[in-house]
Amino acid sequence: MAAVTAAAGGDFSDGDVTPGAVTDCVRWQEYVCRLRVTAPPVDDPSWDQARRLNYHSEFVTLKTPSMRAMAELRVTLLVNNKQPGTARRGLIVSGPPGAGKSTTLMELGRSFELSERRRRPGLEGSMPVLFASVPPTYTPRNLAKVLARFAGIPIHDRMTEHTITNAVCHVMLERGTRLVFIDDVHLLNTRTRPGADTSDQVKTLMERVPATFVLAGVNVEDSPLLTGPRGAQLAARCKLLRTPPLLNGTPEQKKTWHSLLGDMEGALRLARHRPGTLVRHAAYIHLRTGGVMASLSLLVREAAIRSILDESLAITKKQLSQVLLDVQATNAARATLRQRPGN
Repeated sequence: MAAVTAAAGGDFSDGDVTPGAVTDCVRWQEYVCRLRVTAPPVDDPSWDQARRLNYHSEFVTLKTPSMRAMAELRVTLLVNNKQPGTARRGLIVSGPPGAGKSTTLMELGRSFELSERRRRPGLEGSMPVLFASVPPTYTPRNLAKVLARFAGIPIHDRMTEHTITNAVCHVMLERGTRLVFIDDVHLLNTRTRPGADTSDQVKTLMERVPATFVLAGVNVEDSPLLTGPRGAQLAARCKLLRTPPLLNGTPEQKKTWHSLLGDMEGALRLARHRPGTLVRHAAYIHLRTGGVMASLSLLVREAAIRSILDESLAITKKQLSQVLLDVQATNAARATLRQRPGN
């Protein structure tokens, strides 16, 4: 641990920082076009400490059961292909915090845009995908401004909600937008006037723009978004896809959990790591993370980075135990331990 402290204390530089959140089409294009991290063999002489740290910080995007949303999205796009506005279907991706909803949306959007480019080369200036999040202070105008910002539409204070929305719809139609992602929809409380009006605006956009809408949020099925007459309208148009934490109880669940850990282990680039370590400690890792993808990713990536800093270049149970996880995972692990017989 001393080696880690010394290394971390000596230099807090993190080198090249990955671009921030995707809030406009320029950053979205950077995300889509950015080459995914690749790793040479562990014994490659160019594989220095800085490259190891950067690699394990970004790591890889793993295919989890939640990625089944790709198949649902593909079918929904086909269903919507020739449908009028009032008949188009949508998807709602729902799950607990940290379950990988936003990652799923980003991967869905990236895969779709890349497929569109292959299918329709030479479409300069097109915008197949629009990506937005519900703003904390939501109103129909504020949501329209978020959409306009992504599309690169200049907005000034005198523009009304109606004017901004018309401009957004015009640009989406003109640039061939076929897929719209709206994240954090659990924030919309349809029991309040701003929430109800913003929910109405989402429904109106679904009718005006010939695109498939994918909404995502925390436990949406339990949120006010789908309650009341307005919620019933959204619920009647959208299929719900859950992204729950992975379980580790039944033989089938254990198989899925072990397979995921095996994939993560195969992606590590640590010269002295013993293959099979993560799978061997599968029960301990599940206790620590609760099967939540964000917590699992943090645990493995930080353990790998600690092993690089202390030059052990191997993840052990001791390394895993030194990682301080998020409050949600920590509290859940304590509650599980308290429920075990003898505690």
